[in-house]
Amino acid sequence: MANEKEIRTKIGSVKNTQKITKAMEMVAASKMRRTQKTMQSALPYADKIKNVIGHLFNANPDYKHPFLTEREATRVGYIVVSTDRGLCGGLNVNLFRTLLAELKQWRDQGVETELCLVGAKGIQFFRSININIVGATSQLGENPNVEDLVGAISIMLDEYSSQKIDRLFLVHNSFVNTMSQKPEIKTLLPVEAIDKENLPTHWDYIYEPDSRELLDQVLTRYIESQVYRAVVENVACEMAAKMVAMKSATDNAGKIIEQLELDYNKARQAAITQEISEIVGGAAAV
Repeated sequence: MANEKEIRTKIGSVKNTQKITKAMEMVAASKMRRTQKTMQSALPYADKIKNVIGHLFNANPDYKHPFLTEREATRVGYIVVSTDRGLCGGLNVNLFRTLLAELKQWRDQGVETELCLVGAKGIQFFRSININIVGATSQLGENPNVEDLVGAISIMLDEYSSQKIDRLFLVHNSFVNTMSQKPEIKTLLPVEAIDKENLPTHWDYIYEPDSRELLDQVLTRYIESQVYRAVVENVACEMAAKMVAMKSATDNAGKIIEQLELDYNKARQAAITQEISEIVGGAAAV
């Protein structure tokens, strides 16, 4: 058993760690509330433009945009949204595990894959394995801007427009609640049709100056809005996961401290018992 001094040192060290994790938990909780507000503010635009795309599917424009046309998949691309920092539990690991399972399914079908990575953790992980990476961006901060994502998005849109890839997917964490976040993979291109029954009303559009120019702009904005929404939602997931992880670490530190204090009392009692035994033994010898 360790002596009293060593145990006291350990108790002090764990208490200092507990203070740090408690502070990080409170900071994460505060940031989570802010990021949730940002996430909610991004919803109206994303939902509205999604309705517009639904109307476009059911319209009959003169120009059929490539983003609306489905073709046989021989190569697919993924935009993968991860965090820039760690200490958020299994948030990134669960996301990567889900993506790797899907990539394996594509490989089994003889379909090639390529990735565009958003977030330092994703870049670090996927560069360590044999996989094709065509673009990457990181250090977006807790309040990402669409302008910071345009470069990465444009790479994948150009790949799709030039028919180098036939599908484009978005991979990110979906915010269920504070205690739960789940990986989500959804199709970006070709844009999926929205059921007419889910549209509250329907009308056709008058395209000015022409349908080609307008659809190029609208569909690009649609993809950008979906990726931006995913990045903002992933930040909210990161803060929620970090808060939960730091709370768990704080609670575990408390349990370790209790055990160390118990060991300290046992060591102290053993030392006292030993000292009494020596005194009694010395007195008996006299």
